[in-house]
Amino acid sequence: MAGTLLVPPSGIPLERLVQMAMERGYTAQGEMFSVADMGRLAQEALGCQAELLCGGLGGPNRDHVLRHLVAGHPLLIPYDEDFNHEPCQRRGCKAHWAVSAGVLLGVQHVPGLSYAEDPELPGLFHPAPGMPHQPPSLPEEGSPGAVYLLSKQGKSWHYQLWDYDQVRDSNLQLTDFSPTRAADGREYVVPAGGVRAGLCGQALLLRPQDSSPKPAAALNQGTGPQPQPGSVTV
Repeated sequence: MAGTLLVPPSGIPLERLVQMAMERGYTAQGEMFSVADMGRLAQEALGCQAELLCGGLGGPNRDHVLRHLVAGHPLLIPYDEDFNHEPCQRRGCKAHWAVSAGVLLGVQHVPGLSYAEDPELPGLFHPAPGMPHQPPSLPEEGSPGAVYLLSKQGKSWHYQLWDYDQVRDSNLQLTDFSPTRAADGREYVVPAGGVRAGLCGQALLLRPQDSSPKPAAALNQGTGPQPQPGSVTV
């Protein structure tokens, strides 16, 4: 799914990605329990930049993740998937991957005249075409309902808006290998240290080699002071 955003219009066939992952020893059944391996696969298959994020999606990493999405680049996130594809907390037993392709921000002020209000949804602002754009202010961490990720899991037909904090919390509790998988008699590739070492608190920021920033849509809801600048651990 990220490939269709990085290498449009067709992306890379899924069969080819799985074949490459199996040949490199990253997977046995199509599973990917290592964010680092997923990054290496993305670099080779898509010819893109892949940045491994460690330490979770909160704290100093939060601003880095949001600015990555505001620039128009995809984010790959391991998380526990609920029955409706949204994030949940099952200690990694429902671990799946999702791609985030955009972000919806609750902002205190519309960031300049370069954003135009949606004709059908009052309070929703999009970047105006053909105009230079000032990036929107990022809502402060902990602001309820201020940040949503436009995300999709592979089995879902549609993108969904997920609360950032729910995604962060789900990603940060991936620690255990599913007992159901452990007992199904099939082989899986799990890194040294298990699910905790391979997935917990990690994500993958993908960029084209010749990336050019793109602005994000902004939702004017009257809240969201400026956060402090953050840093990223890779």
